[in-house]
Amino acid sequence: MFSATVARKVVLSVCRTSLRPAVSTVISRGYRGDAPEPTIIEIPLPPWQERTGESLDIKRKRLLYESRKRGMLENCILLSLFAKQYLNTMGEPQLKQYDRLINEPSNDWDIYYWATEAKPTPDVYQSEVMDMLKEFAKNKDMEQRLDAPNLEYLDKSN
Repeated sequence: MFSATVARKVVLSVCRTSLRPAVSTVISRGYRGDAPEPTIIEIPLPPWQERTGESLDIKRKRLLYESRKRGMLENCILLSLFAKQYLNTMGEPQLKQYDRLINEPSNDWDIYYWATEAKPTPDVYQSEVMDMLKEFAKNKDMEQRLDAPNLEYLDKSN
């Protein structure tokens, strides 16, 4: 019995010391101290230009595509569902407003924040279409909007 107690104490002390980190060990995390900031190259985007000579049908198709292919999923879902519901009923002035709204700002987050009213909309983008988009983003009918719509609704042969 005595030897079992001694053996147990020896094993426990060996386990404790092996699990305890060594005091002399220094872990380096790669801190660079006063390293110079990396040089950031800002690439200017070309200014948005309204497309001229484009038929309304082609403009609607282009805007539908551009509504679906955004830089962020939130806008892809919001704008593609909005486009599905409203693009075919928009007249030429509204299509121009929508074209400018989704293509002129260089930051998709801005569009999202304006539509959800997290940030105020700049006067240049405040329009009838922006009001429609804000109302659509409120989702008063509480629709489940988890993905962009399927493109099957475009097939008019059915």
